[in-house]
Amino acid sequence: MAQTQVSEKLISECRQKLVQAKAEILNRVKEARLNLDNDDKGGDEADQTVRVLAEAEFLNMHERLRGQLFEIESALGRIENGSFGFCEETEEPIEAERLRAIPWTRLSIEGAEIRESVNKRYAR
Repeated sequence: MAQTQVSEKLISECRQKLVQAKAEILNRVKEARLNLDNDDKGGDEADQTVRVLAEAEFLNMHERLRGQLFEIESALGRIENGSFGFCEETEEPIEAERLRAIPWTRLSIEGAEIRESVNKRYAR
């Protein structure tokens, strides 16, 4: 599994996209938290219900973004350790177009299909 199979140009392009995506996620969380904190704590029962729903939505979004952030950090770590761009299932290079579209992906298209079929088999 030689690192030369994934070009430095592609790795650099993906690193830039990963850092940008990380910054965007952190900004979204910060903005959402500020909006939630700025909500008036008073109000009638309907206002309080709306606030509880907004808090639940914030927590769901926060959890989803936390997962994305983990994947981005993992991809940046793989860039540092030289394993970026290789499928965890097949150990083959991940398609360049796929990396450009989803730079934090761990699987090639073939690897994703293998994992999906395994998951389906064991989900029953």
